[in-house]
Amino acid sequence: MSRALVLLLAVSARAEPVDFSRDVLPILSANCFACHGPDEKERKAKLRLDVEGDAKRARDGETPVLAGKPEQSSVFTRLVTKDEDELMPPPESHKTLKSAQIELVRRWIAEGAKWGRHWSFEPVTRPQGTIDSLVKEKLTEKKLTLRPPASSATLARRLSLDLTGLPPTDSSDKDYEALVDSLLASKAFGEHWARLWLDLARYADTKGYEKDLGRTMWPWRDWVVDGLNADMPLDQFTLEQLAGDLLPNPTEQQLIATAFHRNTMSNDEGGTDNEEFRVAAVKDRVDTTIQVWMGLTMGCAKCHSHKYDPISNEDYYRLYSILNQTQDADLPDDSPKLSKPTPEQTKAVESATKKLNELREQLAKASGKDLKDKDLEREDPTTDKPEIAKLKAEVKSARNALKAANEEIVAIPIFRELPTAKQRVTKIHNRGNFLDQTAPVTPAVLPAFGKLPEGAPLNRIGLAKWLVNRDNPLTPRVWANRVWARLFGIGLVETEEDFGALGTPPSNPKLLDLLAAEYRDGGWSLKKLLKFIVMSDTYRQASETTPALREADPRNALASRGARYRLSAEVVRDQALAVSGLLSRKMGGPPVMPPQPAGLWRSTYSGKTWIDAEGEDRHRRGLYTYLKRTTPYPSFITFDGGSGEVCQIRRIRTNTPLQALVTLNDPVYLEAAAALAAKMIASGSEPAAAGLRIALCRPAKPDEAKPLITLFADAKADFAKHPQQATDLIATTRSKLPQGIAAPDFAAWIVTANAILNLDEFLTRN
Repeated sequence: MSRALVLLLAVSARAEPVDFSRDVLPILSANCFACHGPDEKERKAKLRLDVEGDAKRARDGETPVLAGKPEQSSVFTRLVTKDEDELMPPPESHKTLKSAQIELVRRWIAEGAKWGRHWSFEPVTRPQGTIDSLVKEKLTEKKLTLRPPASSATLARRLSLDLTGLPPTDSSDKDYEALVDSLLASKAFGEHWARLWLDLARYADTKGYEKDLGRTMWPWRDWVVDGLNADMPLDQFTLEQLAGDLLPNPTEQQLIATAFHRNTMSNDEGGTDNEEFRVAAVKDRVDTTIQVWMGLTMGCAKCHSHKYDPISNEDYYRLYSILNQTQDADLPDDSPKLSKPTPEQTKAVESATKKLNELREQLAKASGKDLKDKDLEREDPTTDKPEIAKLKAEVKSARNALKAANEEIVAIPIFRELPTAKQRVTKIHNRGNFLDQTAPVTPAVLPAFGKLPEGAPLNRIGLAKWLVNRDNPLTPRVWANRVWARLFGIGLVETEEDFGALGTPPSNPKLLDLLAAEYRDGGWSLKKLLKFIVMSDTYRQASETTPALREADPRNALASRGARYRLSAEVVRDQALAVSGLLSRKMGGPPVMPPQPAGLWRSTYSGKTWIDAEGEDRHRRGLYTYLKRTTPYPSFITFDGGSGEVCQIRRIRTNTPLQALVTLNDPVYLEAAAALAAKMIASGSEPAAAGLRIALCRPAKPDEAKPLITLFADAKADFAKHPQQATDLIATTRSKLPQGIAAPDFAAWIVTANAILNLDEFLTRN
């Protein structure tokens, strides 16, 4: 026995009891379940260590786990044996337990081998205490305390960026709670928090795959924004998105909501099998549904039973069966669709239809026969009389006009259930192969996580109600954690995408359950949950840190200080436009195309080109930017945005030189810099200090503007030597020379303003 293990044995006598869920299950999951877990096809020696009865049953002269007797438990003895043939995990697995982990297993067995479920599968019960008391409880273990509150200016900016994604516009010393309420009531709230839903829904404006042709999905995006602004509860949000079409007399908006799962990619390439890609879309919906609401990696079970969590291969296809009954079938027209014509569009279609019918009648009368469209194309026009040829040309023109009028009408893909007589029979796909189907299955939800709510139908309505059922322990935890992560930069459970056996344990389990209970029992109101969090002292802490604090809580997982992290792609851009005064506050409607480098769109099958927007569409919020899956907007991708090809549970923040190249050179940021420079000049005698105040939403500190003044002087001198460069920069930024300012001076202020927009404090949420 190693010296380290001997020391651990000595210490263990005075340590707190081992908790199976917290201490032992993660060890077994990571090192044992791949061979001795739920997957019956990969299970070795017919031994299961994920089921208490199997793990404690004597077999072949030994007992894997014999309560109170670790030296007689093969699970422990095989961890410490010197015999490589007996050692577990086996050497070829390249898995090795640390001495501390082995000691935890020994202590757990010695203490009676009390079993339990994975922590996230246990019911959510509201603990005693508040956010602050539960955070302080954890900090005390590290001999830490809450930091003092941040300044009012910092809090105003923090709140505004967190709740609306925009810098504050009200510079008055508004009461803190009143400021919170006003921001939650802002229309910008829904625009900001919709970005989270778009990531989850793999939202894009194109279909994906090889052709990646355009598709109208933006009405669903607008539905999300409106729903969030109205504070639609999560349970209703869930029901309408998964099953709006199955509701009694569904409204147009409830049908649009079902486009959540029509965001799946579809393949229009010639020669592909529509059924193959329909099946791929349904599997994507299954995986996305369970990961978005329950934080489980369901996709593993499409080929085999999950190796770590209680989801069998059969469970997967029984749930798949519920989502396998919609009419969509990977067709080029994306049917079924919901048309949303405006009154003007309806009138235009009626007028074009009437004109086409009149011309057809005239042609039939003149030619003596009823010519179909195919006849118009086949017949040789040189043989026609002039009158007939003229009428044929007019019919073709009218037909094209009608087609163009119809194409102007918004038509969004939605869900429609197949009639009962045409419902599909779902079978298990052997190793995930849709061409190799085996036993048929009946629809069901995942049995390990509770039954359908009483009276709920076994269809998408039932699935939606099961996901937000009070007895489902995962949904409130997953969503409360997701909201916390958006405010603090890291979740209480860091692996937002995995609340299963291989996910990270919560840094503060009681706090997570407090937030989950608050969200669920508060009517699933996002605005109430956000207010509950931002009113806490924990949220209001200053973000300044010390070496000792960084050592004790390096990633701020314990919320030992105010969160500080780089803003997301859309917020970085929106903030630059907002402080410069360029940001358009127009909401909703079709996506727009702000400037991007030329030549990115070179699709083989699509003649569509990126045309830089003019007018206010050039400076709208990032939420409205056109997203092509195969060629995403470059500045967003550089700042960790997604392509919309798969569900993006969280964005992993990176820090690359390309990000600085974007904010220094992208036309949007240069135009914002010029507009900010004009505001700085107009502010009076201290433009540099004014620029800091405008951009950072606080007064400039003494001497803080000095480096900017030096930068301005150097740039001015350089532009004075090269006046054409000043003229070119001003032209590039599409700005006008302010009255009474020389071109070198204005160009130098643009450079200075650009530096302000690249300050760490500007790009960071403090």
